[in-house]
Amino acid sequence: MKHLLATMTYPEFKARVAEDPVILLPLGSVEVQGPCNPMGDYMLASVLVERVAKRTGAIAAPTFPFGCADYFRDVPGGMQVSAPTFRAVLRDMVMSFLHHGLTRLLVFNGHTGNNALIDETLREIRREQGIVVPWINIWPMVPDSLRKQAHGDNAPRASGHGSDPIGSVYEYIFPEMTRRDLAGHVEPSKTLLGLPTGGLTSVKLGDVAVNVPINMLDHCDMVVGGDPALANAEAGKLFADFIVDTASMLVQHLKTAPTRQPPVKPEI
Repeated sequence: MKHLLATMTYPEFKARVAEDPVILLPLGSVEVQGPCNPMGDYMLASVLVERVAKRTGAIAAPTFPFGCADYFRDVPGGMQVSAPTFRAVLRDMVMSFLHHGLTRLLVFNGHTGNNALIDETLREIRREQGIVVPWINIWPMVPDSLRKQAHGDNAPRASGHGSDPIGSVYEYIFPEMTRRDLAGHVEPSKTLLGLPTGGLTSVKLGDVAVNVPINMLDHCDMVVGGDPALANAEAGKLFADFIVDTASMLVQHLKTAPTRQPPVKPEI
């Protein structure tokens, strides 16, 4: 049985429609992932979602490879879409199945910058269509306990954008694509508005975070957080297996979950 929509013939997919299958909608991005990891992290989402589909009998749609991440626009090589574009694409992806009565959908998000837009879009669809579409953000869902198991006392230093968990999953799935030999880059301390940056959303006024529209190069050169040298294939297998296991449990639940809910009507 085929599990990738892109490889199915129309008669094959039409036959599966009668089963009321769970459809997986994977999302990823093309952006800087530190000095060691390929920029197309959507490749990881594609591999992981295929494993979920094979295990559960779900159907995985093609991965939408571009995310919304305005703070990466100053880094060459990244391919971002605007917030209105992302919302429109996600809505069209979802409605492509809802229009045919396929309501068992799961958005498999591999780019944290999409979170607010996914929530906004799926809430709008629920209001209009009365269909609840769940979504998961696959990288932050890896628990601290598993990161501790993978890295021991180095776990806090291993995690961050440009390092883990994506770095280790790359070493597990696509080791031939990585450049772990470039992990020695030392990030400089940077400021904005005369205050030290605290990531991609804020500067620090003492212990207080002040939100500002930071671009990545305001904060760092390549690694937003963590030490990419700590990434390894053994940790990557732990992380990948957890994501696949957890997503598969959710898919099994969605096979019988009541996805139709009455549309919300505003009180007059």
